[in-house]
Amino acid sequence: MSLRAKYILFVTLVQVAIAVLAVQFLASKTWLFFVTEGLLVVTAWISVQLYRGFVRPLNLIAAGTQAIRSRDFTMKFLPVGQTEMDQLIDTYNTMIDELRQERITQHEKSYLLERLIAASPAGILLLSFDGTIESLNPAAERCLQLPPAELLGRRPAELPGEWGRALGALQAGQPQVVQLSGMQTYRASTSHFLDRGFTRYFILLEELTQELIRQEKQAYEKLIRMMSHEINNSIGAVNSILQSFRYYAPQLAEDDRPDFEEALDVSVNRNTHLANFIASFANLVRLPAPTPRPTDVHELLKATCRLLQVQSEKRNIKWHWELAPGPLYVALDAQQMEQALLNICKNALEAIDHDGHLWVRTSAQPPAVVIENDGPGIPAEVQPHLFTPFFSTKRDGQGIGLTMIRDILLHHGFPFSLATQPNGRTAFSIGLASATGAPVPSAPVAKSPVPATPA
Repeated sequence: MSLRAKYILFVTLVQVAIAVLAVQFLASKTWLFFVTEGLLVVTAWISVQLYRGFVRPLNLIAAGTQAIRSRDFTMKFLPVGQTEMDQLIDTYNTMIDELRQERITQHEKSYLLERLIAASPAGILLLSFDGTIESLNPAAERCLQLPPAELLGRRPAELPGEWGRALGALQAGQPQVVQLSGMQTYRASTSHFLDRGFTRYFILLEELTQELIRQEKQAYEKLIRMMSHEINNSIGAVNSILQSFRYYAPQLAEDDRPDFEEALDVSVNRNTHLANFIASFANLVRLPAPTPRPTDVHELLKATCRLLQVQSEKRNIKWHWELAPGPLYVALDAQQMEQALLNICKNALEAIDHDGHLWVRTSAQPPAVVIENDGPGIPAEVQPHLFTPFFSTKRDGQGIGLTMIRDILLHHGFPFSLATQPNGRTAFSIGLASATGAPVPSAPVAKSPVPATPA
């Protein structure tokens, strides 16, 4: 039974008792009857006033409780002129003001934190209490290169490839370096925060690729500049002396003269090759900034094919073309991109045995180039070292071909990858849309492949 019901029951019983008493006085003492009736009226009036005094605070408390329960912190009460009521109203209004201000501050901080996380260049993975990925920001999507639908609800250790191995072993205070294909490098770290009194973890992914590339270029630029200066000075002087020795050839016996001239030619050629070797490294570190202009990517690819035609025909390697209809214009530096495409196709041909195949695909939406070959796939132990300067699996490789390709594409802002596909083919993929090289609209993608041989 509520307090209001108890009060009404009590007042009713008192009024009934006074009324019964008044009836008893009606026959014997009339004046006591009128006194009792007056008392009945007075007590009824006092009961009504007390009821109003009690019920109004109760109604106020009920309304305030309902507002708080509904999270409505805008409802306030006006003073009614009663000391006790006004004290209660003032206390309630002060509490509501503080709650509203606290809520506004909390919402502002929460909104600011959400905006900061969304705009952060570092990838952030928020984990649930169970250790699964609950949310992630756009930077984390770019790092992991997977859509949110394939990430949410999974544990970090369940992610594919190198990410799963690195994030699965991640511990607080022990950052891990994750290197993908020898080019993209990330630092992963984890920490925790309190949510409703319980500990939750988050993972921070920071990209180090550009910074590491800048540092490594600064390091080997100084080394190559010093080596180039010293070697070129020495080679120039040595070749000059060797050329002078040719004047002594007529003084030699007829039988000794061919060996002498051959030795001079071998020495000069070897010195020239050494100079070219150093020059190739110097060209790598002196790569200028690209000058983008609208260029037909299809023409660059066909020009590359013509340059490699003889090599392809000797080994009976067939080129297959699957190009988007019409020209594919993209804003890029034609000279640098032609060099990059030439190195990519040359590497693909060198990976193919005789009677192999090479596929060239382009698409317009989104603009992209894919060059595939059916040679042996890239070994798992080699994949992390791709695009690493001076790393090569070739016997006489210098390890600068993929590095030059990397620098050219990075300067253009074109995303790219090199990996062996599930079908066994090795594909070099280049996305041609970027902030520095915006694609020019072209025709839709062709669906049916058109095989061809080099023209």
